[in-house]
Amino acid sequence: MISNKIGFIGGGNMARAISGGLLRGGMHATDVFIAEPRPEQCAVLREELYGAMVTEDNAAVAREAEVLLFAVKPQILATVCSALAEVIQETRPLIMSIAAGPRIDDIDTWLGGNLSVVRVMPNQPALIDQGISALFANSVTRENQRDLAESIMSAVGQVVWLKSETEMDAVTAVSGTGPAYFYLLIDILIQSAIDFGLDPDTARTLAVETARGATALATAETETMADMINRVRSPGGTTTAAFEYLDKSNARGIFTDAIEAARQRAVELGEEASSNALNR
Repeated sequence: MISNKIGFIGGGNMARAISGGLLRGGMHATDVFIAEPRPEQCAVLREELYGAMVTEDNAAVAREAEVLLFAVKPQILATVCSALAEVIQETRPLIMSIAAGPRIDDIDTWLGGNLSVVRVMPNQPALIDQGISALFANSVTRENQRDLAESIMSAVGQVVWLKSETEMDAVTAVSGTGPAYFYLLIDILIQSAIDFGLDPDTARTLAVETARGATALATAETETMADMINRVRSPGGTTTAAFEYLDKSNARGIFTDAIEAARQRAVELGEEASSNALNR
């Protein structure tokens, strides 16, 4: 069980997911501190995370935290960090950021420098403790701090460590954005089923449970996805007809290009955050 005091700057869905996962794992609510500027969201957090300190004051949370996790949009991260630099240089917590794009060196600079910083890319299934998070730490981060960061994110799913920070952009495009790709496919299946005459409830159940089962089987097996596909398709069958059309339409290429567009946007977000901070 984690006994460190953990602060969140930003109280949106991911902060709610992580803090909720920590409490479900046995962490004391009195060790959780959340700063959120929207009064209505503060009210929601106080109800959901009873006993945690919820405030609109970022500095108040920064003063209390042994681990400070930034859960704000990348476009405002530099401004938020810079405003807290003086406090953080005094308290020197472990810094974690889940913002897509901004680099560790920039985050460290905005906070005054020479801090232990861990970048994290979680994904939406963390909301039900089924997420996957990729982590990368700077050279200042000690082994026990890496272990602590891993324990925090393990509260909402699995964790992988990256060998280099540049890999984070690929993670953002694949697993960070990835749930939306699957939602799109599920939605296509639902709409097709409805178009074929099935009622909406049955269509949704068929599509969602098919996705659930396929994911569970892919997790259980060690075969490649190509082999898994071939186990479904048979010569002259329905799956073969579907995949012949997909291949003819370059569906794989379209999705590959879309994922690359997401990766490139992650790169741009990092560059924009750095550039905007320099121009302030």
